[in-house]
Amino acid sequence: MVEMKLKDQSDKSVRPISARSRTFIVVVDGSDESRAALRFAAARAVHVEGGRLTLFHAIQPGEFQHWVAVADRMREEAYEEAVEMMNDVADRVEDYCGAHPEYVIVEGDPKEALRTFIEKTEDLFGLVLASNPDGNPGPLVDYFSGPLVADLKCPLIIIPGNLTDDEIDSLA
Repeated sequence: MVEMKLKDQSDKSVRPISARSRTFIVVVDGSDESRAALRFAAARAVHVEGGRLTLFHAIQPGEFQHWVAVADRMREEAYEEAVEMMNDVADRVEDYCGAHPEYVIVEGDPKEALRTFIEKTEDLFGLVLASNPDGNPGPLVDYFSGPLVADLKCPLIIIPGNLTDDEIDSLA
């Protein structure tokens, strides 16, 4: 094993590759961008030693907060739909590349919830997003690739949204 010294921390060595988990995070929301990012992240996770895949979904808070029972029921239904979607996506990922993803479902604004999740999660290897195929970066790419990118604790990987499945597979 080769030990590599960091320039400003010469007394510390980089931990061995095999001892490290490498988690790719991808947002699952049913969009074309999500599908492209998911395909890349899933394939990449199985090609990287210690690779893991975390599927992330944020449920928007209910709009009827003054009717607590209605809001609670809406939240419950949204959570049930999210679990069903995540189980379906996890099954498709396993069929596609053999990866066994874990998933996280939270309530809140997707951008802020994802940012909070990233800040609290260890061993992140990359946040994988995809741009919109029509040329618009999309809300998540726009949010995370702006000034916030300097504060991310993992690389931001942006997949062009116009790539075919074969092109994505060849890059992963």
